[in-house]
Formats: sequence, C-alpha cells, structure tokens
Amino acid sequence: MSIISGLVVANNYYNQPLLGLISKDLNVTESAAGKISVLTQIGYAFGLLLIVPLGDKFLRKRLILIDLILVFAALLWMTFATELWMFYAASLLIGTTSVIPQLFVPIAAELSSEKEKAANIGLVVSGLLLGILLSRFIGGIVGEMWGWRSMFGIAAGLMLLVWVFVYKMLPEMKPNFKGTYLELMNSVWNLARTQPVLQLASFRGAMAFGSMCALFTTLVFHMERPPFEVGASVVGSFGLAGAVGALAAAKVGSLQNRMSINRIILYALLILIGSWGFTYFAGNTYWGLIVGVILVDLGVQSSHIMNQTNYFLLKTNAVNRLNTVYMVSYFIGGSLGTYTASVAWQYAQWDGVCFVGITMGLLALGAHILFARKVNAEK
Repeated sequence: MSIISGLVVANNYYNQPLLGLISKDLNVTESAAGKISVLTQIGYAFGLLLIVPLGDKFLRKRLILIDLILVFAALLWMTFATELWMFYAASLLIGTTSVIPQLFVPIAAELSSEKEKAANIGLVVSGLLLGILLSRFIGGIVGEMWGWRSMFGIAAGLMLLVWVFVYKMLPEMKPNFKGTYLELMNSVWNLARTQPVLQLASFRGAMAFGSMCALFTTLVFHMERPPFEVGASVVGSFGLAGAVGALAAAKVGSLQNRMSINRIILYALLILIGSWGFTYFAGNTYWGLIVGVILVDLGVQSSHIMNQTNYFLLKTNAVNRLNTVYMVSYFIGGSLGTYTASVAWQYAQWDGVCFVGITMGLLALGAHILFARKVNAEK
C-alpha cells in the first residue's frame, strides 16, 4: 500500500517542475500554466469528497481497480492534449481520480491496534510523501530530457502496472455502510459538523499544506530567474531535499510514547513557520532553499501524520468518511496556497510568495494554540 500510494499520488505533482516548459510550449503566461497545478489539486479535493466515502459503501478492491482505469485515461488525455482547455480538464480529472492513497490510509488504521496506529499510518503516508516529493525530481528530469509529455505517458504506463499488482495482491475488505449514496454523503457532512477534533485537524492540515504548496508551485518560476537561471531538472531535484524531511516525518509516530499528540503538532508547526525564515532571508542561495524545503516538508508532514492519528482515535467505524472530511479540507488548503502564491508571484514575486506561506503557517499555529487543548478534552 505504501509503494502504490507513492506511485498514484505522484500523478498530481509531476506537473509542478514542468510548468515552465508547458508555459513556453503552449505560449501562455506563467500564471495560466500555474492553473494546471491549481486544477489538479481542486480535482483531488473533488475525488476525496465524491470517491473516497464510497470505500465505506462498496468493496474497496473493486473500487480501486475501477478508479485506476480512470486515472490511466486521464493521464493519456494529458499526454496528447493540444489545447489549453484540454490541459485544464485533464488536470482536473487526474486529480479527481488519483485518490487511491486515501483509501489505503483508513485500511491501515482499521487493521492496526491503537498503539500501532500512528506507526502504520506513518508507513503508508511515508510512501505517499515520497511519491509527492520524488515525482517533482523525476518529472523535472524526464521533462528536460524527453519533453514534458513523455512524463505523463510514462505515468499512464505505471498505472497499468499498479492495476495488476492491486488485482493480484490487495485483500478485499467488506463495506460497513448499507444506506444510499445520498445518506452516505449526508453522514460525511454530519461528521464535519459535529466533530471538533476533526474540524481542528482539518483546518491545521489545510493551512499547513497550503503553505507548502505556495513554495513548490512558484519555486520553478523563482529559479528560472537570476541568480539561479536553471531548468526543470534542477528545480525538480529539490524533491530529493524534501524527501529527507518526509522520511524523518514518517518516524514521528514513535514520539507518541514520550509526548502528547498536541505537543508534537505544536513543534511541527513551529518548524514549518521557521522554514520560511530560510526561504525568505536566504532564498537567493541554494543552501537557503534546500534547508527551507527540508524543514517545510518535515513540519507539514509531521503535523499531517499526527492530525490523522488524532481523528482516527475517534470511536466510529466511518474511517473513510473521517478521512474524506480531513483530506478535502487539506487539498482545498493546498489549492488556496497554490492560487494565492501564483497571484502573489505576479504582483510581488518571491517576497509575496513568502508572505503567503508564513501567513498560512501562522494561521495553523494560532488555531492549534487556541483550540487544541479544549477540543481534545471534550473528545
């Protein structure tokens, strides 16, 4: 599940180091190309809302196999698209269908004891995180060597391989909801409305992820200009630096034996905010950006794992629906960070991007300090 999560979620992020190449190839502005990334994240939020809850209603293995066929079709459309509207539509569909990792995380939670829950969620999420980060590295290199279209063609081929492995290896899990689809969606809304722990985790996650997306979406534009003047492969290689932070974050579950979830999240958000100091004050140096990328990933992913651990401890069998509420919020936050950073870049360049990133980090920290102790006491 960890490996497949990485391969599937990567579909959402191949485009980020390729936006400069796509912009030049289509002869459109950087802002217009940036909307490809925004639409992919919006699509992911749609998929989380419309597809992931079905994991509580239908056989999950069958749902995943059908979804993989749709992912394959969307990636092929992106590969051969010729008009800007086609790129936008294909990006939206890629995001909508690449939600399989969010069906795996609840499976890991369901099959784990309370003591092992954080560690096992961390294992699956570590694969997901490495997929996010290494996709930028691989996408940049493949795009520069063979053209950006080839990356989406390769991704489509990988989805066929994943389909075979899921068919042969994934065990079937029975659904736990017997109502209609409308009743299922109403129950998602009810969870969002009535669970304070889930509400706080969703807001923290949305703001933290938006902060990270602000950095990665505009990094390619920043590094195309002086003093760097480098291409997609160099920008994509920053995914390797981020992988250091992501791998460290995957071990955060083991800290639960020594400190509370609230304290771990507090430290994670402080790391996120501190990362923007390096990104802003040393943003015209390689070392400053590398340290900033490592820390932003460490902070965001550590808080993400502990957010999920926190709401999966709620006494309910609606695990996919809990995850739906959180992850929809998470990617709405990512879309907001991507969009506002693109606008900030247009008007204030790197200074504007850093302002967006640190503001979203501070909002996450503020909500945590004000409400965390209260909502966990009421749990």
